[in-house]
Amino acid sequence: MRNNYFSYDGQYYHQIRGGAMGSPLTLTIANCYMFFYEQQIIKQIHNSGGLYFRYIDDIFIVINWPARHLLKQIDKWNHFDENIKLSENIGVTADFLDLHIENRDGELFTTVYQKPSYEPYYLPFSSIHPLHMKKNIIFTMLLRAIRYCSTFQDYLNERERLRMALLLNKYPNKFIDTQFIYILEKLNIKQLLTINNYAEYRHKIIDSPIKEKVPIDFGKTMFVHFTYCSNMRAFPGKFHVSWNKYFAESPINDIIPTLGTRNVNNLQRRLVHTRLYNSE
Repeated sequence: MRNNYFSYDGQYYHQIRGGAMGSPLTLTIANCYMFFYEQQIIKQIHNSGGLYFRYIDDIFIVINWPARHLLKQIDKWNHFDENIKLSENIGVTADFLDLHIENRDGELFTTVYQKPSYEPYYLPFSSIHPLHMKKNIIFTMLLRAIRYCSTFQDYLNERERLRMALLLNKYPNKFIDTQFIYILEKLNIKQLLTINNYAEYRHKIIDSPIKEKVPIDFGKTMFVHFTYCSNMRAFPGKFHVSWNKYFAESPINDIIPTLGTRNVNNLQRRLVHTRLYNSE
């Protein structure tokens, strides 16, 4: 933490406080520090029957305190460490990460929250990535819409925003519709969502248990990576057919082959990198 250096406008500087932005170690150290910093706050909130959540530097508190008392406590917490300052946003609405929460006469309503800086850019449909990655984007985003949107109308609005974003990224409309239907079937929803059945199906999805990941036996698993391109789409299927054909009766068949892909290192991939690297 004392050996961070950076250059700006031709000069080198030594950072004397804090960690370097973007460093994986900085985030880990900050989370460890916050764990000890927030213990007294958590105890105070829980003793008052409240809820406390934190994700990195975003804190969400639900508690039945007068606003004046909460502001007084926040001012007290701000004296725990001179380098950490908490700013409050108290009201009947709150935005926490990508979730918008609103209290309407004692009833909570939720929907998807998008920051003002949000831009609707996803993996382009024309990019050289396996098709399942593009399908997974739609699956994840629509599942989030169902989980977050407490009313059917909010769900419809979010679904259409998702559709427009996908169309902007050159996803065919027929492909989008097919995936929307497939996702509902995957979630054991056998009929179209309507204003009459939305709440029932939504609660079933929220209450459904999360599937635990099957642990990998690395002693009996062989990972095979290949460079993915459009003419390699059928390779995984052909690979497994050949594997079973030639090794079905062999002791090596106890080894489970797992295929993974690498993307083509072409100009398009270079241009979509989000992190810049300095050239020598």
